[in-house]
Amino acid sequence: MNQLIKQLIKQLIKQLIKQLIRKFSLALMILTVTFSAWATSLDQAKNDGLVGEMSNGYLGVVVSSSEIKTLVSNINIKRKALYLKLAHKNKLTMTQITDLAGKKAIAKTQSGHFIKKSSGDWVKK
Repeated sequence: MNQLIKQLIKQLIKQLIKQLIRKFSLALMILTVTFSAWATSLDQAKNDGLVGEMSNGYLGVVVSSSEIKTLVSNINIKRKALYLKLAHKNKLTMTQITDLAGKKAIAKTQSGHFIKKSSGDWVKK
């Protein structure tokens, strides 16, 4: 009887492990696809006209959605950190750095991508 119980427990544990592995694999696959989509989403968002460069050195939302707002926010957090380092290193103000960054970003913006005019309007370059 003890041998039978041990065998049933082993089989049950094996089944549970297989189910966990399947669920983990599925979750990992979904996460990988999502991460890959996220990694290319800035270029895609620019190509789709959803985001654009602004004269203050930051990325702006052209067509609003929660995903685009999150993307822009995350990128702008990274840009701000970089701008702070540059300002400190070069003994410049944040305004000086962001103005320079904005000019450079707009100059590098590809034709057909959006930039924000001083009037507040988004236009294709």
